[in-house]
Amino acid sequence: MRSIFVGIEYAGKSTLIKLLQAYYSRLKLRTHLDDHFTIPDASLSPESRALMVNFPADVKERMQRMQIQYHVEIIKNYANPLIAGWHIEEAVYSAMYGDNPESPYYKNYMYRAQRHYEAQVFEAHLPDVVMIHVTASDEAIRERMKTHPHEYQVIKADDILEIKKRFDEEIEKSLFTQKGRLIVVDTTDKTPEESFDELLLLSEPLITFGELALRAMPIPDGDYEVRYENGIRKMIPNAG
Repeated sequence: MRSIFVGIEYAGKSTLIKLLQAYYSRLKLRTHLDDHFTIPDASLSPESRALMVNFPADVKERMQRMQIQYHVEIIKNYANPLIAGWHIEEAVYSAMYGDNPESPYYKNYMYRAQRHYEAQVFEAHLPDVVMIHVTASDEAIRERMKTHPHEYQVIKADDILEIKKRFDEEIEKSLFTQKGRLIVVDTTDKTPEESFDELLLLSEPLITFGELALRAMPIPDGDYEVRYENGIRKMIPNAG
């Protein structure tokens, strides 16, 4: 499944991505994880993240535009990409905070490109691309902000309602929504595992028959290796 996770900060995107990556790993399937669209890029070193916050707005905008475009090819060319934020996050946060000098975001110079990115994905006629809108109640977001604060928090507590509204509006415009490739997972009052199970269930109609068959296979506890015996694929638990 080609997965694009979107939604407000603290909704639980990164947690679900990690669970899905671990799930694919248990199935012996490769993934390509890119959870670094939020400014500053979480995949950078601490020193580089600190510097990125204060880059000029036009530099940050160009960097984001280039990596958003680059990930069109990632989605098209990898079997199981796990993408967080992508172009939807940029559209919301740059429009919300682009004029705020305290925010690392920039004015939304290239908004007109948002549907263009999506059109390039759909022109590839991919059978299993899915946008996953991860959301939670205002109260749940506020509680997570208090208990697990991010080092470079983007949103402000007073803006939660407005930001969620903007995500809803942007996702409603998306070609993923119009083409029936959207699922919504509300993580309020659920464990990460419960939300992950919901994600798997809701995504079933949008995945390939091959992935559906893999999901149905019993997997041994612990580490195992794949062997073929007389043409039959077997998963053999490792000794010890």
